[in-house]
Amino acid sequence: MIKKVIREKKGQALIEFAFVIPILLLLLFGIVEFSRIFGAELVVTYSAREGARTGAVGGTDEVIRSQVQNAAVNLDPAGLVIVINPIETERTRGQQLSVEVSYPVTIVVPLISIITGDTVMVGSTCVMRIE
Repeated sequence: MIKKVIREKKGQALIEFAFVIPILLLLLFGIVEFSRIFGAELVVTYSAREGARTGAVGGTDEVIRSQVQNAAVNLDPAGLVIVINPIETERTRGQQLSVEVSYPVTIVVPLISIITGDTVMVGSTCVMRIE
């Protein structure tokens, strides 16, 4: 009788594994994609801060854009969208300078992209007073 019970449970672990593995893989890939998005968000925030600081100490629009692109080392410079307010000719000492940087992060895991879409836009704005 005991041998009959053991024989009936031989495939149980395999069936349980087959039910659990898709959930575990989805969770694992979700963590990987979230970390990619969060990492890009951190880099975009840092580059916006660097650009605003450069502009606050008297940098031109071209120097600000260059500084933002240099600070965003892991990101494709062609994908960066940089908006600087106010324009270079309208800046005065004591005025607020705003540097807004956004970047589209492409989702590489197909199942996750069904949930979130093909790209997730991350962005940051940094405002500093012109010295």
